[in-house]
Amino acid sequence: MLINQARITIKLILAEEGVWPLEEKSLQDIVAEKLGKKEEAPLGKDEAGTTKYLVYARLEANGVVERPDVVGAIFGQTEGLLGEDLDLRELLKTGRIGRIKVDINSVQGKTSGTVTIPSSLDRVETSIIAAALETVERVGPCEATIKVEKIEDVRDTKRKFVIGRAKEILQKFGETATETQELTDRVKENTRTEEITDYKGLPAGPAVKDSDAIIIVEGRADVLNLLRAGIKNSIAVEGTSVPPAVIELSKNKTVTTFVDNDRGGDLIMKELHQVVDIDFVARPPPGQSVEDMTRKDIIKALRNKTTVEYAMTEHRAAESSAPPREYDELEKTLHKLRGTLKALMLDDGLKSIAEVQVRELKDRLAEAQGVKAIVFDGVITQELAEAAAAKGVKYLIGMRSRLESSLKNIEVLTQEDLYKLTHRR
Repeated sequence: MLINQARITIKLILAEEGVWPLEEKSLQDIVAEKLGKKEEAPLGKDEAGTTKYLVYARLEANGVVERPDVVGAIFGQTEGLLGEDLDLRELLKTGRIGRIKVDINSVQGKTSGTVTIPSSLDRVETSIIAAALETVERVGPCEATIKVEKIEDVRDTKRKFVIGRAKEILQKFGETATETQELTDRVKENTRTEEITDYKGLPAGPAVKDSDAIIIVEGRADVLNLLRAGIKNSIAVEGTSVPPAVIELSKNKTVTTFVDNDRGGDLIMKELHQVVDIDFVARPPPGQSVEDMTRKDIIKALRNKTTVEYAMTEHRAAESSAPPREYDELEKTLHKLRGTLKALMLDDGLKSIAEVQVRELKDRLAEAQGVKAIVFDGVITQELAEAAAAKGVKYLIGMRSRLESSLKNIEVLTQEDLYKLTHRR
C-alpha cells in the first residue's frame, strides 16, 4: 500500500514538471535522470574536454541491486557529508563532476562492478570525493562496500598522446628538413667548386694570392674539400716536387702545410721543409686523408696545428722505437734551470761547457766552440735562434718561443714541446 502511494506521489511530481507520461522510459530511469544519474550515456564532448581526473571504484553488494540504486545510494549517503562546496548534486549541476557511470553484474544473489566518476576539480578535492564514496554502506536494501581502486589523470594520457604525436610530426618534419639541408649543401658545394682557381698552373683557392697566410696541400681534391669547409687560401703542390710557384708565393706569407698523414705526406713535408719557409704544420688524424675529412675535422686539425720545429722533431722521434735519450736529458736540464734565469751550453755528450746568465747568453755564444745544445730559463727569440743556428747548435731549448719564422738545421723546442716528446707513449 505504501509503495503504491509513493509511486502515485512521484507520478504527480513528474507530471507537474511535464515529464509524464513515461512513454518508453521506466519510472526508475526517469527518477535517475532527474537526479542526474543516467549513467549509461557516455561522456559528452564538452564534459570530456573539461575532465581532469577519473575516479575508478569497485562495488560489492550482498544482494541484487540495479544501477539507479547505486547512483541513489552515492548521492543520498554523501549528502551533507562534505559541505555545500563539495555536495555531489551541486557539483553535478555546475559541471564540476560528470555523470556517474555504473557497470554492474549480478551473479548468485550478489552484485559487483565498477563505478566511474569524471572530475574537473583539483587533485585534492577529487581525492576527497573519492574517499567519500567509501562511506557508502548500503545500496538499496543490501549491504555494500565501495573501494576506490585508482584516480587516473586524464591530462597525463593526453600528454602521452601529445608526446607520441609530436615525435611523429618531428620525424616527418626532420625528413623534409634533411632534404632541404642536402639541397642547400649541394648548392654551396657547387658554388665553392666553381670558386677553385688556377694559380700559375696549380689548383688554388680564390684568396690564395691576396691572403697574408696560405695553406699548402697535396692535390686538387684537397683544395676542393677545403673550399667546401669555407677555406679559400689553399694551394696544391700536385706531387712530391715542390713547384717554383709555391716557393715564390710562400715568401712574406705565413705558411701552413696540411698534407696526408702517410708516407707520401711525409716525403712532401721533408721537401717543403727544405725549400719553403714553413711556419706551422697540420695533419689529419691517422687513417684519414685531407680530401675525405669533414668540415668539423678540418677546422679542428687546423686549430691544433703545431710549429714546424716541433712537427719535424716529433716525426724524427716517432721513427725510433722509444723517445730519444737526448730529449729526456734536455727536459731534466730545463727543469733544473727553471726560475734561475740562467743558461747552460752543452757539448756532444750533453755535459755542461758553460753556465751563464740569460742576458749574457748571446755574447758568450759568439765566443763558444763545440756547443751542441743550449738550454735556458727564458724566451726563445728569432735573433737568438739565428745566432745559435750560425754556430752549428743542434738544440735550442727555452721556456717559450717567439720565433717569427722557422730555421733549418736546428731544433727549437719549448718546455711544452719536450714534455710531449718524452711522454708521447
